[in-house]
Amino acid sequence: MPLAPPAFRLPVETRIGLVRLQVSNLDRSITFYEEVLGLTARREGDSAASLFVGGGAEPLVRLETRPGIGPAGRGRFGLYHFAILLPHRAALGLFAAHLASQPIRVAMADHLVSEALYLWDPDGLGIEVYADRPASTWQHRSDEVVMTTDRLDIHDLMAAGGGDAWAGMPDGTTMGHVHLHVGDLERAEAFFHRALGLDKTLWSYPGALFMSVGGYHHHVATNVWAPGPSPSPEHSRLLDWELVVPSTETVDALGDSLMRAGFATTHDAGVLLAADPWQTRLRVRAAADTSS
Repeated sequence: MPLAPPAFRLPVETRIGLVRLQVSNLDRSITFYEEVLGLTARREGDSAASLFVGGGAEPLVRLETRPGIGPAGRGRFGLYHFAILLPHRAALGLFAAHLASQPIRVAMADHLVSEALYLWDPDGLGIEVYADRPASTWQHRSDEVVMTTDRLDIHDLMAAGGGDAWAGMPDGTTMGHVHLHVGDLERAEAFFHRALGLDKTLWSYPGALFMSVGGYHHHVATNVWAPGPSPSPEHSRLLDWELVVPSTETVDALGDSLMRAGFATTHDAGVLLAADPWQTRLRVRAAADTSS
């Protein structure tokens, strides 16, 4: 069983919401996210676009730009990758076959709980696209879920797609998790587990800490694999990521938990705003609030 935090605990209905990115060239990024990832872009003027699964009502990713933005700095705190969760293995197999036709670098891994493909957008921002194995097959060692980084059987995965053509991200695709570079795992535990209210699910993986709600393998991961520092405002980077909780009462309780732990918070139109110790920003909103 995962280790629950000592006080406030996020409800099982909590999920990852919008990931907001700063990019250097909006047109180039839109082309990548549409043609490579299969998302649908809706432009918002010359400086922003939101990315949807098909005709969905809620975006997965928002892209923003302004003059003077450069590529992502290497080895910075903040985003390691955001992870798009496909609804089934066949969809991941189709996506794998699609990537084989693209002139881009792709990495891959079998994590036991999931199969994953890794790629980078034109600014070097990390992306994972993955599909879970059935939760009934996940292994546990004492209180920890067992995750590995093994070689992926890419041929078997592609065969699961059945040879159909990739037609974009299918219905049921969601934002599965975010994985962040941090400077210290003890401070990461203090923020994400003890104050934010995530359960710990895996803490013996070298240099990393995995956390979730509801028994999932992880909704948030942190690692100390990058030397830092945090990216500057002129870098392409993760601007913020979103937790969607079931009610405004949960938003308020989370805000109280963060403040009791010594972390500053503000509110903007019902959305709770906070930042981890490395200044990666977080937005928390209630599920009924789709205005943000």
